[in-house]
Formats: sequence, C-alpha cells, structure tokens
Amino acid sequence: MSALLYGVTGYTGRLILTECLARGLRPILGGRGQAVRELAGVHGLESRVLGLDDPAALRRALAGVRAVLHAAGPFSRTSRPMADACLATGAHYLDITGEIGVFESLAARDAEARAAGVMLLPGVGFDVVPSDCLAAHLKRRLPDAIRLTLAFQSTAGLSRGTATTMAENAGRGGAIRRGGAITPVPAAWKTIRMDLGKGPVTVTTIPWGDVATAWYSTGIPDIEVYTRTTATLRFALKASRHLDRLLASGPVQRLLKRRILSRAAGPDESARARGSSRIRGEVANAAGQRACARLTGPEGYTMTARTAVSALERVLAGAATPGFRTPSLAFGPDFILSIEGVVREDLP
Repeated sequence: MSALLYGVTGYTGRLILTECLARGLRPILGGRGQAVRELAGVHGLESRVLGLDDPAALRRALAGVRAVLHAAGPFSRTSRPMADACLATGAHYLDITGEIGVFESLAARDAEARAAGVMLLPGVGFDVVPSDCLAAHLKRRLPDAIRLTLAFQSTAGLSRGTATTMAENAGRGGAIRRGGAITPVPAAWKTIRMDLGKGPVTVTTIPWGDVATAWYSTGIPDIEVYTRTTATLRFALKASRHLDRLLASGPVQRLLKRRILSRAAGPDESARARGSSRIRGEVANAAGQRACARLTGPEGYTMTARTAVSALERVLAGAATPGFRTPSLAFGPDFILSIEGVVREDLP
C-alpha cells in the first residue's frame, strides 16, 4: 500500500527518505517545487508536486494513498490542511511535530477522525516517540502516579526547520500541565539538576510536546518537561520574558529567519554519528512513591528518521486505530525498544 512522504526536500525529510529506502519502502514524494521531481527521478519514485494552499489539489494528490508522513513544518501552519485532506480521503496522518498547539488541535478532532476511519498520529519523531513511550512505561510501573517529570538532551545541533519553529515561538513563554490543564509559565520557569546518565546536569523547563501528549498517554495530571541548558541559554530565555512583543515583530522575525537560512541545513552525517540522546523520566504518586527510568539512543534527527519510518511501516501493515493517537497509544510503551540503538533502564 502506498504512502506519501510530504516535505521530502527538507533536512529531516531527506533523512526519512534515506531510511525508507534502506528498509525497502518506496513512498510517493510530495512537496513544493522542481526539487521534488528531481529527487524522485534520482530514486525512480513517483512524485506529486503541490503546495498545501489548494485543498482540492491536495485531496487529488492523496488518491490511492494509504498513509501520509508529513515532514514539512512549521506544523502550526501546515498540519491543518494536510489533516483536512487526510480526513477527506481516508488516508492516515502522521507527522514529526513537537508543537503543543498542533497536538492539541489534532486531539480535538478525535471524533471526526474516528468517524472517517483515519488515525491522526502526530509526533512520530524525536518529538515525542522516546519521551512518550518512557512516560507510558513509567505509568505502567506506577499506575497511580500523579506527577511526571521528563528531561532530555540531544547533542548534534539543530536543523533549519527546528530553528525556524523555535524562532516563531520566541517570546511566547513556557508551558507545564497542572491538574490536567496546560498552564502557561514564564520562559525558563524552573531549573533543576538531574542525572541523564553521565552525572547530574542542569536542566530547565521548556514547552516540549509531552506537555500535551503525555496527558493523553498516561492521564497523569501534573507534567513538567526539561532540557539541558547552559548559563548563556538560560539567560537568553529569561530575557525573552521581557521582549515578547519585540521577538514577535516582523522585522525581528525576518532577521532571525535570514540568519537561520545562512547556516547549514542541519547536523552533518559525522555529527549525527557522534551524537546521542538521553532522556530521563520520573513519576510520583500521592504517597510519595516514585519510579524512574532512562533512555539512551541516537541523536535526535537520526532518531526521528528511525521512529517515523517504523511508525509508517506499522500503519501500512494495518496497525492503525482510527482517532487521535500518541505514539505509545498507537503502538505501546515498548515501541521505542524496537528502534535501533535505543536502550531503556529502570532506575532504583
């Protein structure tokens, strides 16, 4: 059964395509511009060149497509038109977003997706497969948990797409979940020390996708997500609290995006090979009992390619339950252990 890989000419899209071909998958390639046709020609693949601003053309492009793996962000702008087309044509929807708003908007379409027989599965990359599966595993270990803390680090650097999404969200502050509700907090709201596997390091709260998804996966009402930070980064995040209007202004956004476009598309192959990712999760119940676990694996973009293609393979094989799903709801907490290079350990 056929799959459409949309956004294939982007940095992460190309990594996903390479992973598809290595596994014997031959997706239809989609996206804007002649580069899509040229890339398809190199690999002998079918291409469908179109943007997301023509709903009728998009629906036609999904004719005969069983599933879409959507890799063209920022997903705050691109997820809705693709999801609309999937719901209209019966194609299952997967993407690699990490944006809280995207997860929430797709979760709100659960009933619509069930009626259409379509699975909406955002976040099949490093955002949020490993952390979501770790959260579900910890919930399995401590079923009455009421608090979840996740912290992570990935060492190879950022792609232009990730940096663009971060630029567009600069000055918007952070987010946690309290009492089951997503709650705004200031940028760099809390900083703590946590051992991600090589001794305690400094980690700071960020509005990572699990603030949305872990609630659906576990039902845990209080959730905080942290990433490793330097003193310089923490200073910049705290300074952004007072510069929200300036950072959101057109001139500053254009300047930030020009700088992003002047840099490399993303970490090169050697940087990704040297890189790694580490995630630690902790849960606690009302009695103060705790459970902790840790994941180690390849760096974030390599992880994204592997998890996204693994998710696509499962969907094409029939493992697609209609409605909104998180990775662990779709494939179980141990899905992450099927990914090459990933190790999970339960901690005392």
